[in-house]
Amino acid sequence: MRLDKYLKVSRIIKRRTVAKEACESGRVSINGKVAKPSTDVNEEDIIEIKYSEKILKAKIINISNHVLKEHASQMYEIIFGEDN
Repeated sequence: MRLDKYLKVSRIIKRRTVAKEACESGRVSINGKVAKPSTDVNEEDIIEIKYSEKILKAKIINISNHVLKEHASQMYEIIFGEDN
């Protein structure tokens, strides 16, 4: 699955356009490497997102194309920082 879609489906970032912009500006990395919106994500990957005043680091646990809002947080495990 594409990184921008994963960020939206998992609700780490609420809108795909915002996820795409974050990736394009170099604020999102996978396993320590800056990632493009089209980068494929896999289970066990570590995503790091740099917000203006904080950093969120999360491990991908599950990849699914459609998840209910209530279950979205089960797609990842937060390693560092806080979820929005």
